[in-house]
Amino acid sequence: MDTVIDRFNKIKSYIINQNNSEKTNIIAVSKTFDLAYIKPLADSGHLHFGENKVQEAEKKWKSFVANNKEIKLHMVGKLQSNKAKKAVELFHYVHSLDNEKLAETLSKAEDSLKKNLNYFIQVNVGMENQKSGISPDQTKEFYDYCTNEMKLKVIGLMAIPPNDGEEEKHFKFLNESNISLGLKDLSIGMSGDYKKALNFNATFLRIGTAIFGKRS
Repeated sequence: MDTVIDRFNKIKSYIINQNNSEKTNIIAVSKTFDLAYIKPLADSGHLHFGENKVQEAEKKWKSFVANNKEIKLHMVGKLQSNKAKKAVELFHYVHSLDNEKLAETLSKAEDSLKKNLNYFIQVNVGMENQKSGISPDQTKEFYDYCTNEMKLKVIGLMAIPPNDGEEEKHFKFLNESNISLGLKDLSIGMSGDYKKALNFNATFLRIGTAIFGKRS
């Protein structure tokens, strides 16, 4: 039976074979799994881990990261403004920057804590009501607001494309938008579509199920 490390290494080998190993980071999305189950992957030298809830991440990771400072935590879920300060305390990356109120709250938290995070702007590429993210035509305006007015370090765009069989179209659009803004990092690709995302300059893959298995 495959272990977490076996599954991770299989994905890593695929990326290496696609000649993307130097620029592509795997975020092991460990939401809902206990640290004891995740820890062997961290102990093997993997550094990037993702969570989608601030409270769960704090309980799971705060002590471990304090003693393993090379670990990088990614907030990959919807972030509420009232959790922004706690997120700045705990995380190194936020992949779900999607509204002005959140940007303002994060900026104030950074000033208060004297800490700067890396941010991805989440774009709702499919204009789906059930998903977060700014509309594609507001990307440039929101990027300017976040960087020029709020002084946030936006390093790229992020999206969760619709399950419509046209992931490559959405990845292409996001990659082109990223390039037009002069950004170098791109957060696209999850367990079911990361192989396609590699063809569109993905630098951060958010992979959970393919590494840790199905969630109960």
